[in-house]
Amino acid sequence: MGNVLTATRIFDGERFLTGHAVVVEGVRVTALLPLDQAPPPVRALDGTLVPAFLDLQVNGGGGVLVSGETGVADLERVCAAHRALGSAGVLPTLITDTPEATARVIAAGVAAARAGVPGFLGLHLEGPHLDPRRKGAHDPALIRPMDAADLDRLCRAARDLPALMVTLAPEAATSEQIHALSQAGAIVSLGHSDCPYDTALAAFRAGARCATHLFNAMSQLGHRSPGLVGAVLTGTCAAGLIADGVHVHPAAMALALAARPEGIFLVTDCMAFAGTDLTEMTLHGRQVLRRDGRLTLADGTLAGADLTLPDAVARLVRTLGISEARALRMASAIPAALIGRAGDYGAIRPGTRAEMLLLDRDMRVTERLGF
Repeated sequence: MGNVLTATRIFDGERFLTGHAVVVEGVRVTALLPLDQAPPPVRALDGTLVPAFLDLQVNGGGGVLVSGETGVADLERVCAAHRALGSAGVLPTLITDTPEATARVIAAGVAAARAGVPGFLGLHLEGPHLDPRRKGAHDPALIRPMDAADLDRLCRAARDLPALMVTLAPEAATSEQIHALSQAGAIVSLGHSDCPYDTALAAFRAGARCATHLFNAMSQLGHRSPGLVGAVLTGTCAAGLIADGVHVHPAAMALALAARPEGIFLVTDCMAFAGTDLTEMTLHGRQVLRRDGRLTLADGTLAGADLTLPDAVARLVRTLGISEARALRMASAIPAALIGRAGDYGAIRPGTRAEMLLLDRDMRVTERLGF
């Protein structure tokens, strides 16, 4: 990558600029200044230069599913697959599994962080402390309440990893446990929960500050029982959204985005299929099928998404009429802030990492720069 870049437009994380240039030294942006003040030589790019995307929920990629057998090389392969698709950084995600499997993945994550695996931002542990009534594709035989050993394991992981997101249901963890996790540095996210509205509010007061794949696998919004969806839409927590048009109807997405002008971010919830032509895989002994943009178990239960973040951004703009700036922030600045990496990602400004995407008029990635 050249040291000085200009483009048809540059999105700095807040606004679109024309007639500007980005100066890069090493892995960092050192200046964003008017083009006539930029030192030569300047590399001119045709398209819109934007901050690279971050995905906080990826169950796999490149043919690898995050599991109890995952090692550092597997995490590296998952991260590499998503970097090729436009996400500079990801949280590899382990869904509900045994305590032993969870411990092995945490150990692999700590080792990956120490090794500086490109794109590895930490881990997302989705379960096993969920509500079996909202299990989705999770194995109900492995779902269980949190105990003292689980809490200790997760608190240590939160201290040892760059970032740790833990999806849990408040039915399966006490307020004291949620508070302890939050104090240890974990991002507690409510999901796979059938909890009522007041229980969700209590969990947020205890320290939870996110919700996992909004609308999916959670108590829905009713006019007398607002559920977890209602708690998210009337609150201030962050919330991931799978914008593939399959998991959430466009009308429901529009309502959520109108109710919450800030805080909702994009995730793919993708599986090992990401970055491959695979059509089938196995999840805890069950077959997952890839057909017509959907990933399902044999009984039709959704099992992750067949989605990339650039596709999700483009869908929000084209289908819902969301502004380009907001859609881009939902894939970059908002997730970066949630995991405490706003100084590195989500913007093009002095000090941020020089990891950027070049998008064409249809918001397709034409070039990755710096990663």
